[in-house]
Amino acid sequence: MKNPSAHHLHPRRLSLIAIAVAQAFAWNAAHAQSVEKDLPEVVVSGNRLSDAKAERTKAAGFLDTALIETPFSVTAWTTLQMQDLRIRQTTDAMKFDASVNDAYNAIGYAEQFSIRGFALDNSSSYRKDGFAIPGDASIPLENKERVEILKGISGFQSGFATPGGILNYVTKRPTTSALRSITTEMSERGTLYGSADLGGMSADRQFGYRINAAGERLRSYVKGANGERQFISGAFDWHLSSQALLQLDLDYQHKSQLSVPGFQLTNGTDLPRNISADMMLNQQPWAKPVDTRNTNVGVRFEYKINADWNASFAANQHEFKRDDYTAFPYGCSSANLAPGYCANGDYDVYDYRSLNESKSMTGTQALLSGKFNTFVFAHTFAAGLSTSRRKDYFGDYIYDYAGTSNLYNPVAVAPSPNQPGAASLRRTDKEWSVFAQDIISLSDAWKLHAGVRHLHIERTQLDNPGYDRNAWVSNAALVYQPVQSMSLYGSFAQGLEHGGISPFGTSNQNVMLNPARSKQLEFGIKSDLNRDLSITAAVFRIQKPLEYTNSANVYVQNGEAQHTGLELAAQGKLSSQLYLGASITALEAKQQDTGNAALDGKRVLNVPKLKSSIYADYAVAQVKGLNLNASWQYSGNKAYSPDNAVIVPGYQVVNLGARYVTSIAGTATTLRFNIDNAFDKFYWRDVTQSLGGYLLPGASRIYKLSAQFDF
Repeated sequence: MKNPSAHHLHPRRLSLIAIAVAQAFAWNAAHAQSVEKDLPEVVVSGNRLSDAKAERTKAAGFLDTALIETPFSVTAWTTLQMQDLRIRQTTDAMKFDASVNDAYNAIGYAEQFSIRGFALDNSSSYRKDGFAIPGDASIPLENKERVEILKGISGFQSGFATPGGILNYVTKRPTTSALRSITTEMSERGTLYGSADLGGMSADRQFGYRINAAGERLRSYVKGANGERQFISGAFDWHLSSQALLQLDLDYQHKSQLSVPGFQLTNGTDLPRNISADMMLNQQPWAKPVDTRNTNVGVRFEYKINADWNASFAANQHEFKRDDYTAFPYGCSSANLAPGYCANGDYDVYDYRSLNESKSMTGTQALLSGKFNTFVFAHTFAAGLSTSRRKDYFGDYIYDYAGTSNLYNPVAVAPSPNQPGAASLRRTDKEWSVFAQDIISLSDAWKLHAGVRHLHIERTQLDNPGYDRNAWVSNAALVYQPVQSMSLYGSFAQGLEHGGISPFGTSNQNVMLNPARSKQLEFGIKSDLNRDLSITAAVFRIQKPLEYTNSANVYVQNGEAQHTGLELAAQGKLSSQLYLGASITALEAKQQDTGNAALDGKRVLNVPKLKSSIYADYAVAQVKGLNLNASWQYSGNKAYSPDNAVIVPGYQVVNLGARYVTSIAGTATTLRFNIDNAFDKFYWRDVTQSLGGYLLPGASRIYKLSAQFDF
């Protein structure tokens, strides 16, 4: 494989995208006269963000519920919001929610996060239309209608998942009228991006389609972290009758990019100095990009039994493949540091290779939902059965010492002559569950929410005993709605997560720990102050068993993590011209009952006590179609070392932008210009103990220019 700096989009991959786009345009044109729709006049409104906000969700269960009536904390971004907030990857969205933090979110690798201080699990915390998909690569957003965050324990909603919450990606569906939209963008050191979004219906209104395609030449702000990406998807709806709907969606993504490792403490005790955000340590001549391929196929059948009852069956198959390469910086053997870099900038280089990794995840769900009455109570009810099966294939990787380089004067070293082992089936999960959800209207103002799920999990792993378990998880909530525009709630939830797998570098690495139970109490208020402005507040406490590497370098499950927090959020118009979005989270995350004085009472790592994100969008009355926007992100300091001896300073980042909506040759056109980190501030955005402990800088100043054409 060639060095990524010489990568270009492969002609065959470009042809695949070009053909799909051309066919979709042709299909659209062929039916344009059959669809009674005139091209709309371009109307420039004062502000679109408030009109685009999500109103309903299924993220908190299996019943479509108004967000204001949901007794859990849910944040959602719609397509239009993602466009105007310049959200092109999940990382862009997460910076607008203060309860979310990076958790070894390295450029060129997987986008990984924590919610409410708990790291998400790549195997169960990321969902597509409710089905678990691997979070081991960037999840494409081109074919996503919404990105939803369910914050807190989700045992009832999703079965096995870490207690922080889940990210759910809702797939775009066909449009009822013709849609043709093209977006182009330039950013960073020459990143070029293009995408197409096409949709429509047949003349008889029975068949609908949605095609999305994208291509990207990646030139990161980090020097040398180059790569490429290609994506294509299709979603199709067949209205078989007035009662029956069949849906199919397919997508494929290939991404190849040189990954960017982080930095370690100088002398194992001090934060690195004289570091710039664009420094690249994975820069050996033999370094290769991490290469990932993702394929997803989903099918869903819905049948309307009568006015009150509906039945559905859905299935999803996701395939993930990866070749993982890194010239990995770790430790400094000349000073017996592991981890840590020498005072002069020296660090050891390891040749890491793991080839032909793959994960296969298959899920099914049968659901019956409807309404009925018992005595004076009205019920909105859902019950179902779900199954999932996961297979992990990987081989024996190599992680060989290759030599010593230097932060300030890089040195080329020779790669290891060894080769990684062949991939084989190493881990299998089989899970099935039955569940039921009931929303009981006790009166016009009071509703009782109850949910229960029974799970059976069978987990096996090569050279490990695995386990076979049954478990019950439940949640309950009481919602009081004194007026239609306000709700107050209290909720209790139980969670269950797979025991952690002992990480790389521990003496028991790759050993599976037992499943862990968690519990949560949450109280909150949600209010629509008017049609365009909503506010929410929630207080919560989550408790779960603690997992950590002890003084004997053994990864253990012992003690308890207790996270207590307050979340405040607002979203909407303050005036006809000014839109505001705000998110503030205060979090007290402690570890306790470990029996180790060096850990008990200490802060949980990589989590600030206070974080906020504020976004404003202003429509300039004097210039029709022009909007100016700005956002401010604040994070308090974070603990880096388990004993809290190393505290990483907090940061503030300001982003600026402008949007201009106009018409060019009769085509609705939106031009956007953004400056991220406008004051070019250096800061440590991610300070994780993953993979031995690394500090990852935030991005330096980045310019972005894009144009969107809606035909």
